[in-house]
Amino acid sequence: MTERLNAPAVTVPIRMIGQLLDRLGEHRPLALDCVGRAGIAPALLEQESARVTVEQFALFYRTLAIELDDETPGMFSRPLRAGTLKFLCLGMLDAANLRVALHRFCWFFRLVLDDLHYTMDEEDGLTRITLVERADLGRHRMLILELMLMLVQGIASWMIERKLLFARVDLGYPAPAHAGEYINMYAGPARFDQARTALCIEPAFMDAPIRQDKASLSAFLRKAPMDWIHVSVSERLFTHRVRDLLEAGLGRPQTVEDTARALHISPRTLARRLDAEGTHFQAVKDALRRDVAIARISRTDEPIASIGADLGFDDPAAFNRAFKQWTGTPPGSYRRGRPAS
Repeated sequence: MTERLNAPAVTVPIRMIGQLLDRLGEHRPLALDCVGRAGIAPALLEQESARVTVEQFALFYRTLAIELDDETPGMFSRPLRAGTLKFLCLGMLDAANLRVALHRFCWFFRLVLDDLHYTMDEEDGLTRITLVERADLGRHRMLILELMLMLVQGIASWMIERKLLFARVDLGYPAPAHAGEYINMYAGPARFDQARTALCIEPAFMDAPIRQDKASLSAFLRKAPMDWIHVSVSERLFTHRVRDLLEAGLGRPQTVEDTARALHISPRTLARRLDAEGTHFQAVKDALRRDVAIARISRTDEPIASIGADLGFDDPAAFNRAFKQWTGTPPGSYRRGRPAS
């Protein structure tokens, strides 16, 4: 319970669950049962703007993978049976450095998947990990590519015990409606409409030693995929630095001037930096309050009015309006999804 309450207040769009459900055909009833077991109200699946916590998505994904005996549930023409990712990681742990480990990672997927594999090469001084599609991934191609990129990011970051930063993330498709989410999905700037889908890794990371062992592997896999889809790279992106400051001061009035002062820059410079990352101060503030509200409503029995007050809403009606604008549903919809403890 303590681990659950201390989990990061980060959310992901409901579309990630809805699209996995759509791929499962005859297994959809089982998948819907997994939705409920993850504490997600099924009614939220009908709301395009709804969101779930990272821990809820991870629990749904793990439960579904166990029930289907497929660690990439419904994504490919043949399943990755239980234990596949553990076997992959065991084969990487004794690598001399991240370069060798990622080389093994790429070759492993050439052996176990028919529909997609990874290649690794050098370009312009960067190491490029490319997703090569060998079959039609269907109408949920984008989600599959997103998740498989996250897999590289998550395993590599865990292996070297530091967040793996990318020079860029190339996406072989047009910018989707949720392109603004990519700043929290990948530790590097996204470029759409590229010739290939690839992660380009800065050379400083490739010689990093492997810092994990068999003893730490079980805990990593037990939480998967939570650690793969929560990105916090505050040393690089101003969006995350602003969010961290705002989160530290939740419950107190916080203006753009206050935040700029804490970062030792002018409000104008702050606005320019955030604009370069595709966002603005109020959007970062609202996203934080939305995620904290969803996390606390989902995880606790605190009165909803109290949660709103802690987030700066003196009027419960104002909090309800804001929450519905953020997610498409009133706060009570998320509490009804939480299983009894």
